[in-house]
Formats: sequence, C-alpha cells, structure tokens
Amino acid sequence: MKVVVQRVSEGSVFIPQEKYEAKIGKGLVILLGIKIGDSEKDVTFLADKCCNLRIFSRRDPAFAGEDENDKMNLSIKDIDGELLIISQFTLYGDAQKGNRPSFTDAAKPDEAVPLYEKFIARVKENIGESKVKTGIFGAMMFVKIFNDGPVTIIIESK
Repeated sequence: MKVVVQRVSEGSVFIPQEKYEAKIGKGLVILLGIKIGDSEKDVTFLADKCCNLRIFSRRDPAFAGEDENDKMNLSIKDIDGELLIISQFTLYGDAQKGNRPSFTDAAKPDEAVPLYEKFIARVKENIGESKVKTGIFGAMMFVKIFNDGPVTIIIESK
C-alpha cells in the first residue's frame, strides 16, 4: 500500500457523472494506492501514520497551539485539520519499460475496495468522522490540491 500525502490549504474532488463534490480546508489530501497482496495490517499502519505525521508548523497563525519554533512538529490532529482521501491505482504504474505504464501490481477492485473502505474507517476513528472526506472509488475525478509549502510525503507500508 502506498500513499502520497500532501499538506494543503484546501482541497476538493469533483465527479461530474455522479454530481458529487467534497471539499476540505487546511489539512491533508491523501492519494491512496492499493497493491496486490495488501492487508488490513497495511491499512492500519498507513492510516495511523498519516494521522500522526507531523508536517504542520506555527507558520500559519490561524492555528493556535502550533509549534512555537516554526518547525514541522504537529499532526493533523494537533491542528484540528481535515482529510481528503482519493483512491489512485496509478500510484502502482510501472513505466520502466516502454512509454505506456503497466498497472499489473495494482489490486483489482474486489481486493482494493474493502481495504480502501477500511482505510477510510480507520482514519475516521483517528480524527473524527466529520473531518474526513473522500472521492468515489474507481470514478473519473477532478481533484484540486492547493499544496501548502509545498509539502509532499510518500509512504509505503512494505
């Protein structure tokens, strides 16, 4: 399992076919890729890691209680931020050979959807249900990310 975590001032996802939109303010956008063979252990590790990742600082005075030394020392929990989770099988695209990526390592929906849903549930347990927004698994989505910093972290469970 792999995540690309981006610290954002705001983020949103729009799915025209579904007439669906979700938005967050200050927080994290998480692009989530699920690989063949991933398990609930991977879900727990990455969901907890994302919620405890200390990548916020006092730089933004709107968040009282942040680190006084302006270091990235605070988590999404510490700043009472929001989280937007987007499924993204293309994180397991392999473009080492040729010019067309292969996605053979990405889990198929029957394996990936339950893990995606468990990841969302675990994050909600960590930071609260109202703080978590999502895209729709497998949908063609338009994602806006206002990367703050920019700060982008890539984490794999294995």
